[in-house]
Amino acid sequence: MKNLLQTLVLVSAMSAGLADAGVVLVGNPAIGGTLTADQASALYLGKGNKLPNGSPAVVYELENGNALRVDFHDKVTGKSEAQLQSYWSRLVFTGKGSPPTQLANTGLMKSTIASTPNAVGYIDESEVDASVIVLLKP
Repeated sequence: MKNLLQTLVLVSAMSAGLADAGVVLVGNPAIGGTLTADQASALYLGKGNKLPNGSPAVVYELENGNALRVDFHDKVTGKSEAQLQSYWSRLVFTGKGSPPTQLANTGLMKSTIASTPNAVGYIDESEVDASVIVLLKP
């Protein structure tokens, strides 16, 4: 019984570690290069749109309330959900910008980025495969 309990605790700890690998900014493989945190922040706040290859970025975002979205913005833009909504409301109202296109989940995010030239977005690091490249690990 003791061995069974130890095994369950070990498996639970390993599973928790795998499930929470962390958020990464990924892009279409044609982009090449990497981004700094400041460059990524500028993309997600509409303050810049150039990629390492010089092309304009196509920026994707997860839907409001998504835990990975909260984690990404906490680490990259330093803004909370409420601050982001207020920020984009101001820019939209004044005609100075529009927020990134929102996608429902990381599976859709990854497939959209893989099939869209110059696309960037964020997913959990555990989901990275050859269809996307890591641009930033905040």
